[in-house]
Amino acid sequence: MQFPPETRSGRTGSWRTNDSGFLDWAASVAAGYDQVLAPHHRLLLLELNALCEGSIDRLLVLMPPGSAKSSYTSILFPIWWLGQHPTSAIIAASHTASLAHRFARQVRQVAQGHGGKLGVQVETGTRASLEWRTKSGGEYFCCGIRGPITGRRADLAIIDDPVKSQAEANNPGVRDHLWNWFRQDLTTRLKPGGRIVLIMTRWHEDDIAGRLLEQTEDHWRCLNLPALASAQDPLGREEGSAIWPEWESEEQLERKRTSVGERAWLAAYQQEPRPIGAGLFQIAHIGTCDATLAKKGPAIRAWDLAATSATENSGADWTVGLKLTRGESGGFVIEDIVREQASAIDVEQILLRTARLDGPEVVIALPKDPGQSGKSQAGYLIKALAGYTVLSSPETGSKESRALPVASQVAGGNFAVVRGTWNYAFLDELREFPFGRKDDQVDALSRAFLTLAGVPAPARQAFVPFIPR
Repeated sequence: MQFPPETRSGRTGSWRTNDSGFLDWAASVAAGYDQVLAPHHRLLLLELNALCEGSIDRLLVLMPPGSAKSSYTSILFPIWWLGQHPTSAIIAASHTASLAHRFARQVRQVAQGHGGKLGVQVETGTRASLEWRTKSGGEYFCCGIRGPITGRRADLAIIDDPVKSQAEANNPGVRDHLWNWFRQDLTTRLKPGGRIVLIMTRWHEDDIAGRLLEQTEDHWRCLNLPALASAQDPLGREEGSAIWPEWESEEQLERKRTSVGERAWLAAYQQEPRPIGAGLFQIAHIGTCDATLAKKGPAIRAWDLAATSATENSGADWTVGLKLTRGESGGFVIEDIVREQASAIDVEQILLRTARLDGPEVVIALPKDPGQSGKSQAGYLIKALAGYTVLSSPETGSKESRALPVASQVAGGNFAVVRGTWNYAFLDELREFPFGRKDDQVDALSRAFLTLAGVPAPARQAFVPFIPR
């Protein structure tokens, strides 16, 4: 959302510093462009107003992309600030000079179109958008993170999107450079009593926001609003509710979540970055092989059952059947994964169809959910699978504890997958576990491994040429 210069008839008047504040002025500007403040905008404006009044002096704003945080913080707030502090100076910085200059041009345009109500008038003859003064003696200057600010002083520093990309965030040298710029260049430019607002989305657990949050002595106020609400949401949303449903619904956000991947989603959209490799499974140790090279020993098809179709719920769980074979060398090979979002009626047909393709020599392992309904379902499916060897047992312990034995075998290089179109979704789920959204394939793998581990390995040993990924 942008606020270009515009003057509308009938929208005259003045805003005094003791009037109803930044929120009402920003709402009046937004209304002139057919924009309505959402709840998260109002909360942001209240926090910025508190910074302007001096009740806080350090504000960290963490919001997902597309939440209009820059429109209100980097474009409207500087004008409000200069209206309340007419002779003060502002330094605004972003990850590149081009982004900072884009913000600066919009700030100047809004100052010319709406600043008069606050007593903010750009000095005659000041044509540059990157550095200008007001008739009251206020100053605005913008730069990129690597831009020179030596010799300048500021009462307010606004840092918007200091990290350019995931590649930069993953680079320790770039992270250290940004941290040193913040501490040694920017902070030293503040006048006594100077204030800072930093707005960003998270990219990495060791980004500048992560380092600031670890510091207890600097007393940063943090406004953290994830795309989908978690427990104790600052806006009072129910868990899973979208931050701005009028702009992007829960369904649209879930689709984006699938598109960007769980690690990027947790970082940029939920403000919960996870370390690379922090998951339980070391998937780099999983080899690949062709089906013809997977020397077959005992085989298990283990199932994790769900009963919600994709048409009923876009975020539905999956019914997963994972076929695990113990090779003649003693290693384990994941030969195939059946993965469908299916209704309760379809689950039985999926199991029967897969059993016929596998043949009677493949043992079928089913979960038995606690309670009478779980026992009834297991008994019904066992009867439907007459002619096949079916094992059914309840799940015990947490998902993580059930996955630990197979994870240790993966770490030891004793696992491979047969190349197939299902590889990516499977390995991606393993990579994110236990932080990821889905764990159906992990549950099926844990059941298959624990079941197969009780089956004796073939007596003859042979080398299986797994090709490292």
